[in-house]
Amino acid sequence: MATTADIRRDLAGLADPGRAAATSRFLQMTPGGYGEGDRAIGVTVPDQRRVAARYWRDLTLADTAELLAGDVHEERLTSLLILVRKFAKGDEAERGRIFRLVLANTGQINNWDLVDSSAPYLVGPWLLDKDRDVLDRLAGSDRVWDRRIAVMATFAFIRAGDFGWTFRLADRLLRDPHDLVHKAVGWMLREVGNRDRAAAEEFLAGRYRDMPRVMLRYAIEKFEPERRRAYLSGTVRSTARRGLPARVAGEAAEAADAGVQQPAQPSRQAQAGDEERRHGHDVR
Repeated sequence: MATTADIRRDLAGLADPGRAAATSRFLQMTPGGYGEGDRAIGVTVPDQRRVAARYWRDLTLADTAELLAGDVHEERLTSLLILVRKFAKGDEAERGRIFRLVLANTGQINNWDLVDSSAPYLVGPWLLDKDRDVLDRLAGSDRVWDRRIAVMATFAFIRAGDFGWTFRLADRLLRDPHDLVHKAVGWMLREVGNRDRAAAEEFLAGRYRDMPRVMLRYAIEKFEPERRRAYLSGTVRSTARRGLPARVAGEAAEAADAGVQQPAQPSRQAQAGDEERRHGHDVR
């Protein structure tokens, strides 16, 4: 039976001090960065995936939770990769346990790579046919990573052709203070547009002038150059909600009607670089 000690040993054997320093800069673990206080040992993501593939069947959920509770970044990511594999192969009861484990440990899912490697594959899929109010709670959190989890979870809904919660959370987080939330919202709106351009543009029409620039740029990235220029110059005419399915329009409006306060401004404004943006395109 595999244990956390086996995984930690394998990860330690793959560690590289030079890569650890680069990872610390890349994920802003340095003082003042959004990942301040985290610790990297320098293991590549492909190597972590291989470790997860080696042990996921034998590692218990309790041991996986222990790994997730660790202070080494790669241990936490590996634990999430293990949970994704367990979730994909598990029955309903097992999936429920994994979902509850993740929700109880969002404090350990504290960088964009951890969020993006787990929320679309654990949180969203569990909620496909269930009550989704937990996403409103996460979206109202003071923690930027909780808010990003809420947004990224909707990727599972988008893949199922359900855009309502993406629009709902995008409305709620339109003026979020954090760059990493802007990017996540824009990314999910782009994914909607990849599947239903008309729905995406109907949503953008009455809002794009108020969007943070990076959110808008992400949302329209796949549009034709001339259309992108029109959005960026503010010359696209608003068509309000015409053409939006009633369910989508209603859900998008609910957040504004709920009277929930916006999350507080964090003490430090995180700025993710181009590397984070490129990573966002590669999440599977």
